[in-house]
Amino acid sequence: MAVAIRLRREGARNTPYYKIVVADQRKPRDGKFIEIIGTYDPKKKGDNFTLQLERADYWVGVGARPSQTVGNIITKARKKVAP
Repeated sequence: MAVAIRLRREGARNTPYYKIVVADQRKPRDGKFIEIIGTYDPKKKGDNFTLQLERADYWVGVGARPSQTVGNIITKARKKVAP
């Protein structure tokens, strides 16, 4: 089973809101998922995401592949925790 860390779209039309989920790669974008590990709000300025970094690191450690956007969010979260 190939596991991906990706965005799940929620919210109304023209007001997108995403949850960062761990899901089977074969499932649809808004279908079943394994675990919710964060949120992302592209309309919000500044700090527009939350992420459970330890859970993301765990899933990447066991072979989950983050999407490009989620990979960028993970990188930002690591920089935010470092100082």
